[in-house]
Amino acid sequence: MMITKAERADLEQILELQYLAYQSEAELLNDFSIQPLKQTLEEITREYEKCIFLKAISEMGDIIGSVRAYTDNGTAYIGKLIVHPDRQGRGIGTKLLYAIERECSAVRYELFTSGKSTRNMQLYQSRGYVKFREQTEDGVTFVYLEKYADNRAV
Repeated sequence: MMITKAERADLEQILELQYLAYQSEAELLNDFSIQPLKQTLEEITREYEKCIFLKAISEMGDIIGSVRAYTDNGTAYIGKLIVHPDRQGRGIGTKLLYAIERECSAVRYELFTSGKSTRNMQLYQSRGYVKFREQTEDGVTFVYLEKYADNRAV
């Protein structure tokens, strides 16, 4: 497996992977109208203009994971860390998280997940992220986590 910057030409495949990867989250929340499942190619293309997109590529050349982030005022906002369901639990998400941290090289890193996503919470907390707030929107509680650069894995 290799992690590299995603190209504009990869966006359609990343979006398809996003739809696949977020099915379990939608089931957990009992809500198949969550934003990652509604995002369009046009929307992800606009996001690509302001974010760094990374992709994890399998030995066969398929995109099996992705993450994106943008930096503002010293904080890297990390989003949509996704791994193909058949490849989860093999360290790909961890490697993507480390890679986006290195790529952004910010003072502070922030991300969020659903309060019901215990696997996500365990991953982020095991990598030094600490919960700093919760916010409920449309009946879903989002947990926001942060980590400072001096705690960043290299």
